[in-house]
Amino acid sequence: MKTCFPLLALSLLCLQSNAQTPAIQDKILTANWQMQSSEKVAATDAGITNANFQTTGWYPARVPGTVMGSLVALGQYKDIFMGNNLEKVPDTLFAKPWWFRNTFSLTAAEAKSTARLEFNGINYRADIWLNGHLLAKADSVRGGFRRFTFDVSAYIKEGENILAVKVTRPGPGDPTLGFVDWNPMPPDHNLGIWREVHLVTSGAVSITQPFVAPKLDTATLDHASLTISALLHNNSKRTVSGVLKGSVEGGIEIAQPVTLKAGESKEIVFTPAAYQQLEITHPRVWWTHDLGKPELYRLQLRFENGGKLEDSTGLHFGIRSITDYFTPQGHRGYKLNGKNILVKGGGWTDRMLLDASPGYENAGMDYAVQMHLNTIRMEGFWGSNHHLYDLADEKGLLIMVGYSAAWEWSNFFGNADDKYGAISKPEQMYIAATSWKDQVIWLRNHPAVCVWMYGSDKLPRPALESQYIAILKKYDTTRCVLASAQEHTSKLSGPSAVKMRGPYDYVPPAYWYVDTKLGGAFGFNTETGPGPQVPVLETLQKMIPADSLWPVGSGWMFHAARGEFHNLTAYDSAIEMRLGKPTDLHDYLRKAQYINYEGMRAMYEAFEAHRFQSTGIIQWMYNASWPKLWWQLYDFYLLPTGAFYGAQKANEPVHIAYDYGRNAVMVLNNTNDKMGGYTAVATGYDGNLQMIFESQEDVPGLQAQETKYTYNIPGIGVAGNTWFLNLQLKDREGTVVSRNFYALSMKEDELDNARSNWYITPIKSYGDLTKLQTLPMVKLESDIKTSEVGEKTLVTAHLRNPASTLAFMAHLDIRNAATKDPVGPVFWKENDVTLMPGEEITLEGWVYTRDLGGRPPLVTTGGWNVE
Repeated sequence: MKTCFPLLALSLLCLQSNAQTPAIQDKILTANWQMQSSEKVAATDAGITNANFQTTGWYPARVPGTVMGSLVALGQYKDIFMGNNLEKVPDTLFAKPWWFRNTFSLTAAEAKSTARLEFNGINYRADIWLNGHLLAKADSVRGGFRRFTFDVSAYIKEGENILAVKVTRPGPGDPTLGFVDWNPMPPDHNLGIWREVHLVTSGAVSITQPFVAPKLDTATLDHASLTISALLHNNSKRTVSGVLKGSVEGGIEIAQPVTLKAGESKEIVFTPAAYQQLEITHPRVWWTHDLGKPELYRLQLRFENGGKLEDSTGLHFGIRSITDYFTPQGHRGYKLNGKNILVKGGGWTDRMLLDASPGYENAGMDYAVQMHLNTIRMEGFWGSNHHLYDLADEKGLLIMVGYSAAWEWSNFFGNADDKYGAISKPEQMYIAATSWKDQVIWLRNHPAVCVWMYGSDKLPRPALESQYIAILKKYDTTRCVLASAQEHTSKLSGPSAVKMRGPYDYVPPAYWYVDTKLGGAFGFNTETGPGPQVPVLETLQKMIPADSLWPVGSGWMFHAARGEFHNLTAYDSAIEMRLGKPTDLHDYLRKAQYINYEGMRAMYEAFEAHRFQSTGIIQWMYNASWPKLWWQLYDFYLLPTGAFYGAQKANEPVHIAYDYGRNAVMVLNNTNDKMGGYTAVATGYDGNLQMIFESQEDVPGLQAQETKYTYNIPGIGVAGNTWFLNLQLKDREGTVVSRNFYALSMKEDELDNARSNWYITPIKSYGDLTKLQTLPMVKLESDIKTSEVGEKTLVTAHLRNPASTLAFMAHLDIRNAATKDPVGPVFWKENDVTLMPGEEITLEGWVYTRDLGGRPPLVTTGGWNVE
């Protein structure tokens, strides 16, 4: 026994001396990246990570990002979006793999810690080298939506480390990032490291895959329970015993002893049955911004071994319930925290070169709140990191997220398709299923994510769908699932009970009310809209050569959508037939912005009018991946179109509107609160502003999310077809809380329903609003005040119409005083307003001061007939 004690003591001393304090951190490798085509690199693959390797002639690279995005940022290709310049970039430049090389430094403590490299998105295949060691080859690192983690503890060192990634672009039949018909494919096919690279260090035990699964009592909203889990991994070659501890703000503390064998991974779960403190009374519930407050909690996890911290991690989560239901007509709807909600949103896409800044994403999410929308649908798992999803959590926006239709059609995917899409080979299904698992684990803690969508236009084939279902059963059962955004019935998951029947091209405002078979306001329309939204002049000037700006012609069409949408035929016909043939570009654009406004307002109003016979509406699309003519509420340069302000008007919290189908006035409560004490005023005028009727109706009470009809408009007759409807909703003090102005036609738009197809219902004959062309110009009286508050410049504009005629679609811009360009993003509480003679209004808006070039803002007025 005595002879053993010295050996034991020596052993303990050795363990203690080697028990270094680990460096627990998560480094995002964004700096010091360079790139070059492998065609121009003579060194061996291993040699590229040699400290003596010379990178002369290599390009600075953006990571996360793509090759093309970096080249454009460097000025290698200028005015890439002007005309058809994009087509002039040689595709052959990206045919061979490109190298991405990074240098990073580590301290001694970091170098002695357990370390792992995490790649959250490489498009598409990659060989990965670190300090001369091959971590993985392209036959294993493949798939744009897959995530890869490598233990690099044995390969890192104190001082400079060199990482090299040889990336090959996707080819035909590869399940890659999904742009479809809304923009051309970028020349590099999004070749690059498009999501963040992390170097994570810890002690012997690491914590990954933390998850909070909330369960809310939706009957009372007064009780919730949490199930918390995490995956622990012992990175050492010996057994480790310790304690996994957790804390949730509000004083909740949990702990569980854990023993891990050498190299073992184990999921640790804290259930409310075993840990009563995870039963929460009076929880702060997460709501969408239109129905309440998006409350968030913070979870912190840490693993301790004998009092030594081995690893820690944290996350935000929300306590909320997302469930679905079916209407009596068989349409799927959704409940948030036990209450039916009308989903109102738009289809998001990332920028074509995958170069979105945090500011760009922040503006996009703020715009959704500004338009009173509550949902973003992503056709594709967009975002280079969690930022976009964090914003949705914080701002109270739901996200429907899933795969793109690009995998379902041969012309986009590159191999044959059938009723189950184009993914059919074992390799393709493997990539799709493993990508699905990675994305679900990556995003599942975000309360904003409400629906997983593993199909878009089609269903996945049953063998693949069964894998998706199994993955969700194992990794996340806290939110809803859709097998397809189209109305299909799966043998495994049943009916999708949503619709994708169009339209995608121009339809008149009445369509949304009177159509009962296709895209009209019933059921859940997962993608639809009134067609193109031509942007403002300043954006057109950045995408269409000056000599092609007028008349509209072939010079515009490169920036149209693809396929059936490579034109503006229906849109331009509606402008000409309903409003009169444009005489010049200015006339065309004022009419385009009115068409944009009128059509978008009507679509959202119709779905609100028919709530909950209609359960959801997703405008196709929400934003712009590049400067374009189709499908955008705001454009690539963050400038709103008329459609933006039409959507904003339609979705305001308490709203007065016109029902084109019933020829009636309605008041809508788009909030989660009871409202009341209003008076609805409806006044009709002929084309010369002579009053033809007036009504005042009391609206004593409105239930949450209720629509109430107040006045049926009588039969009227006016000369010249065009007449006006001025609506105002006043509170008890007589203050106008909602106003809405319509230009209407005695001659109604007549739909040609017999010729309807999947993307348009043609028009037999058009309404007549040509009287608007005769409105004389009006110069508004204005009092503009500006002020700076924090990082914002606020603008208050008091406008008065001194004329005896209408000031139609008056529009305000906040401009950079030096360049005279409109500033985007811009946040007006209301815009594109119409003023009766003598009428006054105060409009409020703001921009970021940094966008004004160090000078006070220039505020300009314009509009249909406003100087």
